[in-house]
Amino acid sequence: AAELKGSGVDHLVLTALDEMAWLFNLRGTDVQYNPVFWCYALIGRSYARLYVNQSRLERNAIGYLEDNHVECRPFESISADLRDLPLSEHVWIDPNTCNMMLFKALQSVESEKNGNRLVEKRSPVSMRKAVKNLVEISGMKEAHRRDSAALVRFFAWLEQKLGEGLKMSECDVADALENFRSQQEGFFSLSFPTILSAGPNAAIIHYRPKPESCGMVSQDQIFLCDSGGQYFDGTTDVTRTLHFGTPSPFEIECYTRVLQGHISMASAVFPEGTTGHLLDSFARRPLWSVGLDYKHGTGHGVGSFLNVHEGPQLISFRPSASEVALQAGMTITDEPGYYEPGEFGIRVENVLLVVEKHTTHNFDSRKFLGFESLTLVPMEPSLIDPTLLEPNEKQWIMDYHNRCLDELSPLLCGDDLALGWLRRKCNRLQ
Repeated sequence: AAELKGSGVDHLVLTALDEMAWLFNLRGTDVQYNPVFWCYALIGRSYARLYVNQSRLERNAIGYLEDNHVECRPFESISADLRDLPLSEHVWIDPNTCNMMLFKALQSVESEKNGNRLVEKRSPVSMRKAVKNLVEISGMKEAHRRDSAALVRFFAWLEQKLGEGLKMSECDVADALENFRSQQEGFFSLSFPTILSAGPNAAIIHYRPKPESCGMVSQDQIFLCDSGGQYFDGTTDVTRTLHFGTPSPFEIECYTRVLQGHISMASAVFPEGTTGHLLDSFARRPLWSVGLDYKHGTGHGVGSFLNVHEGPQLISFRPSASEVALQAGMTITDEPGYYEPGEFGIRVENVLLVVEKHTTHNFDSRKFLGFESLTLVPMEPSLIDPTLLEPNEKQWIMDYHNRCLDELSPLLCGDDLALGWLRRKCNRLQ
């Protein structure tokens, strides 16, 4: 209410499903992979309305909304209610998310008044949602630990099965990964369709294996796995590129350059007010230095038991990444890559938490920010060329692998296969 009043606005129209799920602290199953539900919301200085199919609400959700003085209205009544708003009052809409039906409902009334009652700017909920609170941060950390443990178990199992000569398709392996994740406490669903690809398929950035056309996973090809889970306490998104045999020198060089870019971003320290548009080149520099690059952004926001792609935070060469500065508490991915068409693809992705950094100096009394890695899955030592690494990069890898060992070992107690795989991957470079 205070923010509406301060902006000279009487009503706020919300149409982004993740914003409403976050604002009302409710989740649903209407959209696959995203724990949201179909609804609209209208917020005033002294009221809150949720437009939803009430037959879909569980009894405890209805009671919760009533206790918090939220009025439930039929989903289809939103347009009529917008037309009935007093002509003298101002309405805030987000032009990036408001659909044409609601915009026209408001516009038709505006034309009658012959005035400008619409305030078009970014929803105030988007930034509040993007900056995670302490409970959300704690949940994200716990969800990523469990998710990382599931991935370690999966990779150890896959390496063993391939070594035994088992023939598996990309779809078979993707199904197995979902099974490993589903055994974790608090698992709700996948957070997006698993991008699991071998050899030339890994060069297709958003490849999705299909039963009628997927390839086979083998020991003599690059293996790229981009996957994530929805847990009741957080959302994950992680990519690892592995090789179960002997990679080529070019594959090793490309992986090492991508990893250097990942480390450059993960270890960056920057002043408050810095945007992801500026930071994007940090991850590309090691690739650019040898004439390589990738054609996608470096990072996207990640929700807290919400959409795996969350705005408005972004790390990218695209101009939209310059609109919002990164803030402490945001979660965002770090995922540089390289793709050799028809041959192989490489991507390394962690979810990062933006944190305050205590620097030696404090120029102009400005705060400085950096990142903390939430994902805890080892890098692939067989694809790393240590001779290309700077001392600080080697130290980063050793520190990161020590964290993986310390935080995941208790979760893998009793699983000798997974523990052995984890120790081998974390100690090999050292």
